[in-house]
Amino acid sequence: MKKLVLSLLLTFAVVFGVNAQEKTGAKVSGGTQAEITFTELEHDYGEVEKGGNGICEFVYKNTGKAPLMLTNVRSSCGCTIPSWSKEPLMPGQTAKIQVKYNTNNVGTINKTITVESNAASGKTILKIKGKVVNK
Repeated sequence: MKKLVLSLLLTFAVVFGVNAQEKTGAKVSGGTQAEITFTELEHDYGEVEKGGNGICEFVYKNTGKAPLMLTNVRSSCGCTIPSWSKEPLMPGQTAKIQVKYNTNNVGTINKTITVESNAASGKTILKIKGKVVNK
């Protein structure tokens, strides 16, 4: 009976010990992930005339060690339309997210664009602000 209990305890110790080492190893290898770095997180249009140019760009770079994929880019409202490359971005490369705001809407601009990717940070929030005025 003592041998059975001792064998079970030893088996549990080995299983949990290996499991703990695997988790520790995963943390150490975390430096091989993609990372996303934006040159700016907010764009200020200032005052723009109704019907004027509502396009801006957010430049980003893959500062990680694995290919970066933007899995989804969405805006907080239908008046803001983002467009981006669906191709993987290799480490060290840069790309742009283009955002078009509908400037036929007079008033304050205060919108967000959520960028989801395979980067370690997961999500990044970009902001646009300004004011659309009548001519």
